[in-house]
Amino acid sequence: MRPVSEQVELLVERRLFLKRRWRGVAGDGTEFGFDLESRLKHGGVVYQTESVDYVVRQETELVYQIRPENPEQAALMGWKIGNLHLGVQVIDGFIRIVHDTAVLQLFEREGWAYEEVHVVFNPLRVTAHAS
Repeated sequence: MRPVSEQVELLVERRLFLKRRWRGVAGDGTEFGFDLESRLKHGGVVYQTESVDYVVRQETELVYQIRPENPEQAALMGWKIGNLHLGVQVIDGFIRIVHDTAVLQLFEREGWAYEEVHVVFNPLRVTAHAS
């Protein structure tokens, strides 16, 4: 990958990374259409010219972030947050969860300290229950 000064950004919303067919416009106005066999990833080069790399980057989004104080609290938080069936990310000792009224109500009801942050949010992949 070329240095940042030789990159053109294609900034996209997280949900587009879940699609295999979509369109986007890079920072220099170049239009792209994707019909993919596999999903793109944040930071990936999608096209190269003699002078620049076109790099797809995920937009940051507002999420709630909470840090459990101990393993018992982490388990309780995981159970209660999991019951909301919303996307979560576990990273660097934090639990991040989509910005949603139900989450705010849970945090306030439980008295859990939280913060709102803008980050590249990559929730855990959902898999079906084993049978």
